Amino acid sequence: MNHTQFFLYLLVLSGSTYLIRVIPFVAIKEKIHNRFIQSFLYYIPYAVLAAMTIPAIFYATAHPLSAIAGLLAAVLLSLRGKGLTVVAAFACAAVFVTELLMSVL
Repeated sequence: MNHTQFFLYLLVLSGSTYLIRVIPFVAIKEKIHNRFIQSFLYYIPYAVLAAMTIPAIFYATAHPLSAIAGLLAAVLLSLRGKGLTVVAAFACAAVFVTELLMSVL
C-alpha cells in the first residue's frame, strides 16, 4: 500500500467516524423529553462496553472455565460496590488460581 492510498483510507475512515458522532448533535437540537428514549440512551454505554468486553474475556484465558471464574469474581465484587482496582485484582487472582488448579489436576 502506498502513502496516497493510506491517507485516502485514513481520510474516509476519519470522516465517517466524525459524521457518526456529529449527526445526532445536528439532527436533535432540543432536549429529549421522552422517558423511554432517555433511558435507552442512558444504558447504551453500558451495553456497548459489555458487548465488547464479555467476548474478549473468554478468549483471554487458556480455558473457558478460568474465564468464567474470573468473570464471576468480577461481577460479584462489582455488585458489592468494590472499586475497579479491587475487582480487576481479584478477577486476575481467580483466573490464576483456576488455571493453577486445572494444571495440577
